[in-house]
Order: sequence, then C-alpha cells, then structure tokens
Amino acid sequence: MAIPDITTLRHAFRARDIAVAFALLTRLPLPHFHFPNEPQRPPARSAWAYPLVGIVLALIAGAVGLALTQMGATPPLTAAFVLLALVMLSGAMHEDGLADCADGFWGAWTAEKRLRIMKDSVIGTYGVVALVLSLLLRWYLISELITDEALIRALVIASCGSRAAMVWVMDSLPTVRRDGLSDRTGRPGELATAVAVLFGVVVIAVAPDYSAWRLALLGLLGALVVRQIAKRKIGGQTGDVLGATQQVTEIALLTGCQMMAYGWQAIP
Repeated sequence: MAIPDITTLRHAFRARDIAVAFALLTRLPLPHFHFPNEPQRPPARSAWAYPLVGIVLALIAGAVGLALTQMGATPPLTAAFVLLALVMLSGAMHEDGLADCADGFWGAWTAEKRLRIMKDSVIGTYGVVALVLSLLLRWYLISELITDEALIRALVIASCGSRAAMVWVMDSLPTVRRDGLSDRTGRPGELATAVAVLFGVVVIAVAPDYSAWRLALLGLLGALVVRQIAKRKIGGQTGDVLGATQQVTEIALLTGCQMMAYGWQAIP
C-alpha cells in the first residue's frame, strides 16, 4: 500500500465517520449529528473508527463493574451485569451474528443453503449452543478479571481488538449476500483497515502488565479461525460473520488477559 498524502488522509478520515460507527455498532441514544460540508459516502469508510467504539463501550461497561464492586457485589454478580451492559450497548448484534453463523455453517451442506439458514430469524440448536458458550465463557473470564482487579484494561483490550478484527475480516473477504447488511455497508479499503488494526495493536501494546505479542497473536488466531471457516463454508463474509468474528476474538483476548493474570507472561 502506497503512503497516502495529506489530501488522501483528509478525505479518508472525517468526523462523520465516528458518528456513523457509533450509529451502526451501538444502541446508544446519541443525538443526530449534522455535517453539512461532508458528502455522504459508503458506511464502510467509517470502519477505521470501530475500535474507538469498542473502547467507549468497554469504559461504560467497566464503570458499571467498578460501581457494583464498590457497593459490595461479588465478582460473579458484577461480571453478569458487566456482560449485560456490553450486550445491551451493542443491541446483541454480535451475539446474533455468532448464533446465525453456527446454525448456518453446520446446518447445511451447500453455501446457498447455509446463507438461507443464516438469514432466517429462527435460532437453531447450533446457534443456542454457540450463544450459551459465548456468554458463559465471557462471564467466567470477566469474573476472574474482576478478582484480579484488571477489569477495565482487559475490557478495553478485548472490545477494541475484537472490533479491529472485524474490520480486517470485512476487508479481506468479499461479501456473499447481495441484500445483506455487510453488502450495504461496503468494504472499508486498505487505509481504513490499516488504521483500525493499528488502533487495536496500539491499545494492546500500551496495556501495562500484559505481553503485547501474546495478546496480539491470540486476537489474530481468533479472527483467523472465523475468517477461514467462513471462507470455506460460504466463500466470503456477511454481517453475521463479522459479528462472529467480534465474539470469538473478544473471547480469545479476554482469555489471554486472564491467563496472564495467572503468570503466563512469565515465560519469555
């Protein structure tokens, strides 16, 4: 990728992008922002700001956790409400994507039938199992991190890094459903993807007490697993695949944070 000039950067990153990213990825009651001097463009161009959205959501959920801890709530109870806050803030869109992918990928033998199942609003056995495991794993990991007093930084790492992974998968695989959310959103392009990934890497790198390369490797592996399964099963990505990417990568990063709290980083 060629080094962009100032004009290219000015057109690539706009204030509107942050508002679009929050509107797409959250259910926060934000005011309507008006940018009269900025023309409309494909929503995917705002993907560079997805990790910023993750940071904000993590800080809000982390504040809920700290408040409950100060009031004397136990770590398991606090973790349940932290997880509830994360789900409500995002409108459970990523959880929905994970469940749809589980049903579609393992509920049919052809890409066409898999996509049809993924579009169906009815959740099946595979989806239920995937959703329950995701919620259970995140609840357990968050409760352990509360005990270790590492909650907010772990949430920021996982929430930011998982949304950076979404952008990478979004750009590296073609859309396969012509009437889906991912197709309407578009593809972010190399520059927006590079900035999103950079955000994720920097947040991991500056986190104290953590091995940056181990966390980055775990995040990459989580995203890569979903990417390769999606490529094999349906030949590309959809909005559901991006949601599954966020969930799996978040679990991978939370797992890394929890393992490091128990001495994993002691090994060089």
